[in-house]
Amino acid sequence: MALPKIDLPIMELTLPSSGEVVKYRPFTVKEEKIMLMAQESGDPVQEVLAAKQITNNCLIDIEVSNLPMFDLEFILLTLRSASVDNKISFQIKDPDTDEVVPLEIDISELEVERYDGHTNQVKVNDDYSLFLKYPTIDEFATLAAMDDNDSMIDYVMLCSCIDKLASDDEVFEFKDYSQEEVDEFMESLTSDVIKQITLFFQTMPRLKNSIKYTNSNGDEKTFVIEGMQTFFS
Repeated sequence: MALPKIDLPIMELTLPSSGEVVKYRPFTVKEEKIMLMAQESGDPVQEVLAAKQITNNCLIDIEVSNLPMFDLEFILLTLRSASVDNKISFQIKDPDTDEVVPLEIDISELEVERYDGHTNQVKVNDDYSLFLKYPTIDEFATLAAMDDNDSMIDYVMLCSCIDKLASDDEVFEFKDYSQEEVDEFMESLTSDVIKQITLFFQTMPRLKNSIKYTNSNGDEKTFVIEGMQTFFS
């Protein structure tokens, strides 16, 4: 006689980017093993791939590949909270004293930080505007596989997040063009346009929290933690 399958509760969460309500189940021992293996590897690529696999396993009727990264981070922490515990304990090294400081974060208190004036539209000239999209888990996996010192990292991220160029009469989808054609277009942009695109990345929503502590010198410090950094602590 086969062992019975255990029914898992189905819950709902709201995606920060769109307000869409999606269904999920808690993660099981299978997902915990995936998470632990990624933690132990210390490899950013493995952490990104593990995040994708865990969320794909636990979400119901939704594919995570096209979700903005801050949505995926929010989902991961919601899964962690529902499946294990709200509290995560970890240690940091104080930069001034080199002491190891134990900290604890309540992941239910993490919020998506938003910036006033943030926009995905960048005006190129009087006729055309660029429309940008948020980086996804697949794009982060590509970047994680690159050398940290590679000067092309910023450019690769920038290109991957340009969605389309539009005027009142025309729309050009960047996915329809070769990398060579995209490179040629990018080389024609002014530094002011590049600054506006950079501002899009700097001000896009992100999962973030600050933890205050006092070091052995009596100095009050703030440690800022973001996104998957919390999940894989």
